[in-house]
Amino acid sequence: MKSKSFKAILRYLGRMLMAEGALMLLCLVPAFYFGDGTVVPIAASGAFTLALGAFVALTFKDFRTSDDRRMSYLLVTLIWITLSLFGTLPLLATGATIRFTDAFFEAMSGLTSTGATIFSSVEVLPASILMWRSMSQWFGGFGIILIVVALSPSLGINKYSLYTAEASGADNTGKMTTSTSTTVRRMLTIYVMLTFAFVIALIVSGMQIWDAVNITFTNISSGGFSIYDNSLAALTNPQQYIVAVAMLLSGVNFSLLYFFFTFQWKRIGHKLDQFGFYIGICIVAVLFVASALHFKMGESPMDALRMAIVQSISVMTTTGSLVADTSAWWLPITYLFVMLSFCGGMAGSTSGGLKVMRVIILMRNVGAVLRNRLHPNAVEPVRLNGKPVSPQIITNVMVVFFVFVFTIIMGVLAMMVCGINATEAIGAAVGCITGYGPGLGLSGGFGSYAAFTVPAKWVCSFLMLLGRLECLTVFVLFLRGFWRR
Repeated sequence: MKSKSFKAILRYLGRMLMAEGALMLLCLVPAFYFGDGTVVPIAASGAFTLALGAFVALTFKDFRTSDDRRMSYLLVTLIWITLSLFGTLPLLATGATIRFTDAFFEAMSGLTSTGATIFSSVEVLPASILMWRSMSQWFGGFGIILIVVALSPSLGINKYSLYTAEASGADNTGKMTTSTSTTVRRMLTIYVMLTFAFVIALIVSGMQIWDAVNITFTNISSGGFSIYDNSLAALTNPQQYIVAVAMLLSGVNFSLLYFFFTFQWKRIGHKLDQFGFYIGICIVAVLFVASALHFKMGESPMDALRMAIVQSISVMTTTGSLVADTSAWWLPITYLFVMLSFCGGMAGSTSGGLKVMRVIILMRNVGAVLRNRLHPNAVEPVRLNGKPVSPQIITNVMVVFFVFVFTIIMGVLAMMVCGINATEAIGAAVGCITGYGPGLGLSGGFGSYAAFTVPAKWVCSFLMLLGRLECLTVFVLFLRGFWRR
């Protein structure tokens, strides 16, 4: 790779640091309003990040590159790592944590909208830090690169390459227009509109604006951070249902939502298979969990149904918000949640996981192979929305599935080497790579990752990055041919 490509990358990194610094400075609003004593450290963190970003961007402003594909993979990965590194500044400067490992873990969790936390109690944190955690999830939930593509008129790089490098789970067969920028801008518009709508809905329900903003930011982004130690359990029943709707919509393909809200009914058809499967799994999960909570744990029918709806949607969309201490629930429910988080929401949404589009293709490919065993001469293609799926797409889906599972296995082994028991390691690996957040044992329910060893926290941080970029974008950097001229 040419040296000018690295200089061009620095130019883009500088721009992103400027954006991150500006977001940090916005946290001065709650710092002033609540008088939490963090005005100086927040101002210093934001000003330093903004100034450094401006210096780097101006220094390398004349450098561009046409090395699109390789440039995209490297740029996307470095942006997430760099923003996570500088995202530690507010946490360290305010004394929210004094350990760099914990600060990086929290920053990576926020920007990747994972929701895993090292804080045993968040209610003791300054208001500015609570806002920074919420804002980082909202910013990262839609996709940092997608926001750049939407708002930057000229990048000097192929925008579609950036789009697919970050959002490899996006359903690129259903782009709204031939322009990637237009597609992403419309998706961002829906994201912002939903954010405003649910902030207003929560305020109307009786919630304070501070709470409504933070809760909407973290749930519409499928993030799961909370300003309460007991997460959604601190909300009233109607407010929990409002948040459940927000999480449900965040797991829907944003282009489908755009077609729906603009009454373009004919263009919805190419995603109905995914949407039906997504809603179908949610319904089945709700029925199972509600029955288990009522008959096995003695909850009243209405409470069981409410908790099942909110928690099942939270897990399916890999949001990670909790309506109760799920670590105390019947064990089969816990392992059902692990499988649901592995599946995830629709492609092109804020949710993590494997994505239901890939799950559908995998299941239908298995069915096709089994039928071929009975009828070897029959040719029956795998179909999605009534159209045959190309062998290349099937192969890509199988590769992503294999890499996902292999990465989880290696993550579990790595954490066990770092001193984490098997149950905790499995829960943490799945929770971090899928973006769900809570794991099993001490890291499950209302728990945290505070007790994890330092090496284990770094493994989890790396898994969050891999999960957010769906593994392949990062792993391609380790190919020897990637770095050749």
